[in-house]
Amino acid sequence: MTTECDVLIQGGGGAGCSAALHLAQRRARVVLLERGLVGGQASGVNYGGVRQQGRHPAELPIARRSREIWGRLKGLVGTDAEFTVTGHLKLARDEREEADLVAYLDIAKEHGLPLRMVGRNAIHREYPWLGPKVLAGSFAPEDGAANPRLLAPALANAARAAGAVIREHAEVVAHHHDGARFTLRTKSGEAFSAPLLLNMSGYWGGAVAAAFGEPVPVAPLAPNMMVTEPVRYFIEPNIGVVGGNVYLRQIPRGNIILGGGHAECDPSLPWTRPLPEVTMEAMQLAVELVPALAGTQVIRSWSGIDGQMPDRIPVIGPSGTTPGLFHAFGFSGHGFQLGPAIGAIMAELVLDGRTDVPLEPFRIGRFTSGSG
Repeated sequence: MTTECDVLIQGGGGAGCSAALHLAQRRARVVLLERGLVGGQASGVNYGGVRQQGRHPAELPIARRSREIWGRLKGLVGTDAEFTVTGHLKLARDEREEADLVAYLDIAKEHGLPLRMVGRNAIHREYPWLGPKVLAGSFAPEDGAANPRLLAPALANAARAAGAVIREHAEVVAHHHDGARFTLRTKSGEAFSAPLLLNMSGYWGGAVAAAFGEPVPVAPLAPNMMVTEPVRYFIEPNIGVVGGNVYLRQIPRGNIILGGGHAECDPSLPWTRPLPEVTMEAMQLAVELVPALAGTQVIRSWSGIDGQMPDRIPVIGPSGTTPGLFHAFGFSGHGFQLGPAIGAIMAELVLDGRTDVPLEPFRIGRFTSGSG
């Protein structure tokens, strides 16, 4: 027996669950298939930054739209996923990094993103807990952080309430398209059919694309994440650096959540393992930024698997080979903030045939020989 619907979604991260919600709200019959648990990989194990600052210019229109959704998330899904507007402070540790911050001010202004440059004298006056290696910073007041473990499940629950079917532990093992409909078969032998398919499978989205004749060079990315014991609360902003080799934030109960470097992983299982030496290096970089963290104990480390594209921006938009197939994957470690808007954009693409957000830079054809 085959279950039929209007739209199939493969992948239950934040973006996929948001797509299910936005489609169901418009009365589309939606089935979402997730190989594990919703939010079980990149969407649920990341740092939790709700960050617009520092993004590739092509991503900023999506980030701006997503920030608006984050601001009304509780009304949309019943929880704010612990979203807090703390501001995002991006730090420079040498003159080259400082120049990068200054250059980005023009990009931000073009997209309506408020930023404030914090110069060499002001940075230590305003943030006296920063170490001497910090030369300057750029502050984005609208940015903040949220709890990644809460977002995808909340979106999935809201999608179910709107009428979507969310199937966890439903690994897709076969794809078929007869020219009019897609049929997906799961490992347990179930079959699902629809005229439209959204490929939102993270790293595994590359295999889905390849199944329809458009392979892309997506690689697995496993961020090395950790959290410390609780200490006195004193770091309000979400902290990043030019180059992105360390990032940290403190939650009100005092724990420091930080990341840096990469874990090891095997997507075929899937399996990840944070690496002690990488954890130690990230902690050292964090102490250089905030010397008061010296001696703070790491109590847990973890990772998950995302898909990384060579140009560090995702694939978003229609297939170049198969009518009715749409892609949104390869967010390269920074898709958490974008997820709510990606779902809304995908719903517009499949139901309206268009979206106001420019998607040309994300086309899958950019990886095809001769596509320009």
